[in-house]
Amino acid sequence: MLYLERRRVERAGSRFVLVLVDVSGNLAGIPNKERAVQVLTKSLSEATRETDIIGWYVQNNLIGVIGTELGDATNEVVQGKFLERLRSIFEMKLGWEKSASISVSFHFFPEESGAGVAGDHTANIKLYPEIQKRENARRVPLAIKRCIDLAGSAAALFFFSPIFAAVALAIKLTSKGPVLFRQERLGHHGKTFTVLKFRSMRTDCDAKIHQQYVEQFIAGQVDGNSEATAKPVFKIQKDPRVTPVGRFIRKTSLDELPQFWNVLRGDMSLVGPRPSLAYEYCAYELGTAAVCSKSSRASRGCGKWKVVAGRGLMTWFAWI
Repeated sequence: MLYLERRRVERAGSRFVLVLVDVSGNLAGIPNKERAVQVLTKSLSEATRETDIIGWYVQNNLIGVIGTELGDATNEVVQGKFLERLRSIFEMKLGWEKSASISVSFHFFPEESGAGVAGDHTANIKLYPEIQKRENARRVPLAIKRCIDLAGSAAALFFFSPIFAAVALAIKLTSKGPVLFRQERLGHHGKTFTVLKFRSMRTDCDAKIHQQYVEQFIAGQVDGNSEATAKPVFKIQKDPRVTPVGRFIRKTSLDELPQFWNVLRGDMSLVGPRPSLAYEYCAYELGTAAVCSKSSRASRGCGKWKVVAGRGLMTWFAWI
């Protein structure tokens, strides 16, 4: 039901709230649980609207209420009104002592990341219960995948160590600054991590150039400055900020080699979707964010289709 409501909200451009009511304390040690459940669900029905959806989120523990059609009310106003109605109904039906043992939490969709780009973009897993169920059902395959990631990344770091040394030396001799480039990315379920790459740009570059380009690109306002294709492409072509060595290691994907360390640490996987930047995520429309949220079920990877074929000459939806 939550999945269907998320899809409906994505299409309509609206929002909803998931209210989780923890009733485990009221049901513990009660011989006639069915009667207690009837009283609780009846109380919730009286406290909610006809358009709201009530059901078990976790059987005999958490009751979920999907509050639809929130209108223009702020999250704080919605939460306050829900709490006021629930408190008055529970105290009237169950008494003050039993109602005090009930805890309530609120989860709004679409999710708010806080202070924009710098905010917390971690996915609220309560809104995606099917993801947790799917991961629990795939524990053995995921464990095998992690073993492959560990073995593959360790072997790559060992066998490619001469290439690491050669690239690092070339970067150090031809431009000022550190050998490695560090950047915050959004990983599994939106958790932030620091991705490593060989530095391919000058150190005096303004990161806002790429941010503005990406925001305009996602909005369909640029053509990518590409002579190879008439379609808009993701990366800035003939970027003046890129060093001569940087152009070579980008063309050969050697700049991606340090990401094997990210794989070894568990930040990424050998194969998986590209980890997004925070300002890319903030620029997504809700429908595009829905596409990207599907890929967040998998660990971010350093082996991507763009490395094999398209590289920077890809459209936005092909890229994500």
